[in-house]
Amino acid sequence: MTSRISMRDVARRAGVSQKTVSRVVNDEPHVSPELRARVRREIELLGYRPNTFARALVTRRSRRIGLISTGSGYFGPASLLSGLQRAAHAEGYDVSVIHADEHDPEEAGRAVWQLVGHGIDGIALCGPIGSADIARHIPREIPVLRVDLPEEPAGPAETDGHRVLWVGNDDITAATEATAHLLRLGHRTVHHLAGPPRWAVTGYRQRGWRTALELAGAPRPEARHGDWSPASGYRATRELLQDGGVTALFAANDQMAIGAVHAIERSGRRVPEDVSVIGFDDIPEAGYLSVPLTTVRQDFARIAREGMHRLVAAIGHTTGPGTDDAPAGLAIPAELVHRASTAPPPAPPTA
Repeated sequence: MTSRISMRDVARRAGVSQKTVSRVVNDEPHVSPELRARVRREIELLGYRPNTFARALVTRRSRRIGLISTGSGYFGPASLLSGLQRAAHAEGYDVSVIHADEHDPEEAGRAVWQLVGHGIDGIALCGPIGSADIARHIPREIPVLRVDLPEEPAGPAETDGHRVLWVGNDDITAATEATAHLLRLGHRTVHHLAGPPRWAVTGYRQRGWRTALELAGAPRPEARHGDWSPASGYRATRELLQDGGVTALFAANDQMAIGAVHAIERSGRRVPEDVSVIGFDDIPEAGYLSVPLTTVRQDFARIAREGMHRLVAAIGHTTGPGTDDAPAGLAIPAELVHRASTAPPPAPPTA
């Protein structure tokens, strides 16, 4: 029976015109709150479901958002992707998700064409995808959200006619604070395990680390790069430990920090008595390791919620996403979570 319920049936039961029902269904203005509530009540009672294909023909919107994710096997991107899906549904949008290979820049472009063919209203990019990599593939009327800090520090990037919206974790400030915490404990300097160079967050977290060292006038050792895995953190830390002066280490994610802790313990040293370690992300296991890990906690749910809200606002913006008054970007603060893996440096040996 539900499949035969029409907009005309809802209008007759609510005592309004079909045009009023259409406005309520499409969330359009010029309907009083009382009338809107009455129509929605009848929609629920009758079990009416709008014909999304027909509605798309009228509104020229599919109420579907495309999500392109690379690196979704990692905790951070996976958490953001899940949050974006929930946020889109809360905004009344369905989602189409495509997982692209982070090592193939052209795959993101192919993903865009696939999504555009599905008639999506907007696109969100999650992972190491530069706006310039895909802008040439996206029709200019489709708003783009970058779930990251902007590629240009001044604000949203203008790329090939697109104004790319952005919402991301404030990686630079968070990395600065993590490094400064180790310096305040008395460490002479802090070594850094960075992520893969292609990832934007790698550069942001390196920038924060360097900023803290510069402000303190501390020595600036060369960063070591890993691939986000515990194994890469283990290998890089084994090399670092050949320098007996290492007492503090800031890793760009928790998995590499876990590998670093393992390398430190295998070398006969202790965490934090000999070497302090800080990670990034606050994965669920971080607080339950043999030495609970001090780390940076990102608010993935808020990042996704704020980003999707801005993307949906851009979709409904009457003058298009390229105008000066389109939604701005936002850097979400992170929290340094203090646990047992950090302490003052060991006392120098007495003569």
